[in-house]
Amino acid sequence: MTDTASPRRIPWDALAVAPFIIFAVMFLFLPTLGIIGAAFTDRAGNFTFDNIFGLFTDQILAAYWISIRISGASAFFGALIGLAIVLAIIRGRLPAPLRSAVMTFSGVASNFAGVPLAFAFIATLGRLGLVTIILRTVFGLDIYRSGFNLLSFWGLTLTYLYFQIPLMMLTIAPAVDGLKKEWNEAAQMLGASQWQFWRYVGFPILWPSVLGTLSLLFANAFGAIATAWALTGSNLNIVTVLLYNQIRGDALQNPGLGAALALGMIVITSLANVIYLVVAARAERWMK
Repeated sequence: MTDTASPRRIPWDALAVAPFIIFAVMFLFLPTLGIIGAAFTDRAGNFTFDNIFGLFTDQILAAYWISIRISGASAFFGALIGLAIVLAIIRGRLPAPLRSAVMTFSGVASNFAGVPLAFAFIATLGRLGLVTIILRTVFGLDIYRSGFNLLSFWGLTLTYLYFQIPLMMLTIAPAVDGLKKEWNEAAQMLGASQWQFWRYVGFPILWPSVLGTLSLLFANAFGAIATAWALTGSNLNIVTVLLYNQIRGDALQNPGLGAALALGMIVITSLANVIYLVVAARAERWMK
């Protein structure tokens, strides 16, 4: 008696993700390989480390540092404000229609960036912006004489918060939903106050998710270019604007150095995303 091998079934599940794999290879992996190759190539096409060494000049290091500071500040304040709003909506048990409206708006606002966002902030908080004029004429407060400047570190950070806060809300909402009601009831039965519950139970459980989302927000802000370019131009020396000048500029054009700048950004954002994936995987254990 001989066994006949059954025909292998077509892995339809694997075929379903084939378009995503093709898309990732074409628009993520292949361009990344191209950037790596260009970063180690001079204008004549020869192998060189000069582009990598060029990253350690004072101007480029300063650009990386200010980009890291802006990304860190917008990620921190975006996470803090976004978490507070989500806690108010979910734990505060606000009406379902209000929660649905807020989360729907968050989905739209988290993707609203670039030139339209820069124009919106200029029209609102620019020197002749609507809010600026109202504050000056009605309340006698000139925010620009008080030191505020939209085309500055804190101005760009404030602009980034428009899409950082909604992204935080969308990302952290499932973790807040995962805080089981039984945990709070058990803590109350043992005599714990609300502050003690959040200190010893709630925030320790949410902390991995918050830390992972911080990494995601950092990477999101670090790679932003259109908003910063449209808002500040060359007034603020951030690495994405410097990269644009090296690749597309007339006076500063150096494609090899631009590729090295992009490679440095890939390394930094990859580290941030790795932190997010590791911490998010750890946080999922509490949500089961």
